[in-house]
Amino acid sequence: MKKILCPGFKAAGIACGLKKNGEKDLGLIFSTVPANVAGVFTKNRVQGAHILLDRERIKSGLCRAVVVNSGNANCCTGKQGINDAKNMAMLCASELGISEELVLAASTGVIGEPLPIEKIKKASPGLVKALADEGFDDFAKAIMTTDTVPKIVSIQRDIKGKIFTITGIAKGAGMICPNMATMLCFICTDIKASPQFLQKTLNDATKQSFNRITIDGDMSTNDTVIIMANGASEAVVQSSTKNNSFQKALNEVMITLAKKLIKDGEGATKLVEIVVKGALSDTDAYKIADTVANSNLVKTAFFGEDANWGRIVAAAGRADVPVNPDKIDIFFDDIMMVKNGLGCGKAAEAASTKVLKKPEFAVLIDLHQGKGFSSVFTCDFSIDYVKINADYRS
Repeated sequence: MKKILCPGFKAAGIACGLKKNGEKDLGLIFSTVPANVAGVFTKNRVQGAHILLDRERIKSGLCRAVVVNSGNANCCTGKQGINDAKNMAMLCASELGISEELVLAASTGVIGEPLPIEKIKKASPGLVKALADEGFDDFAKAIMTTDTVPKIVSIQRDIKGKIFTITGIAKGAGMICPNMATMLCFICTDIKASPQFLQKTLNDATKQSFNRITIDGDMSTNDTVIIMANGASEAVVQSSTKNNSFQKALNEVMITLAKKLIKDGEGATKLVEIVVKGALSDTDAYKIADTVANSNLVKTAFFGEDANWGRIVAAAGRADVPVNPDKIDIFFDDIMMVKNGLGCGKAAEAASTKVLKKPEFAVLIDLHQGKGFSSVFTCDFSIDYVKINADYRS
């Protein structure tokens, strides 16, 4: 029985020789009918060639396909890089028999090396031929770099009794920081929605997911999130709908994918949610959560399973927002480690250490100053992270 992850979409992933290990490195998603499209891209001022191409093409609001390579970022490659991104899209468009303007491109991998476009040209016919309803697993594998596992989430929900599907595929395991990451994410849905509505819901979902994760504090050049909606279902969503089930479902898919990225962080052994409440504003709460989540000292303490709350307080104090150290409470899950800025003793430390041995836990920082709330997902910082990134290009 065929595994159809999203009606009206096909996918494929093959090896074309971009990766030195011979694994899959070229993927394609294809909508059997024209789809409306929206996208979110990196805020880094240095950007991969495909982003410059995609920003222009999604202005039309229409898309039929996205072709993605791993093993090469096609970034800092000049005019040739732009031409190579266009050619990658054109080659697939030609094989699919559609306009090249309806094909987006994406690349991930090493920065600064020319894209071996001849390898992609040679592989394009086989890539299109491999398209299948059940091809999303192969696609997910083809876009991986230092990822250890493919990342796919697919759910079904309903609007007024009409069933719709959202399927998301993502890659990423390092250079991940709020304002996205060294990550690519592609969302397919069979709902009927305008490009304007898709853009708004994607922006909102990104804020709740990929903009609230960090692995190492680095922002990449190629971060891309694309959503395509082909209207194959009978479910229709309007831009005027508030608190709609589509937004909630999209948030669910993207938050789940974001957590998968953190769990697969290079050398990561812990998934940790840093929660801040009682700040003067949500913005202040976010700044503190973000500072704590990106602290290397905090992250190495998580790896060492050391309830070193002093590092957390120190990070909160340098977030450049008002805090009163005499009011701060800190919890590891439900264990109070700090009350009114003072440690709760050896028994609390022992109980907190047990929490830190779990693969997933939360750190709650209560400032007792206001109603501001925010959270950020992070991971520990291990020896393996250094090893992986030291050897990345070799």
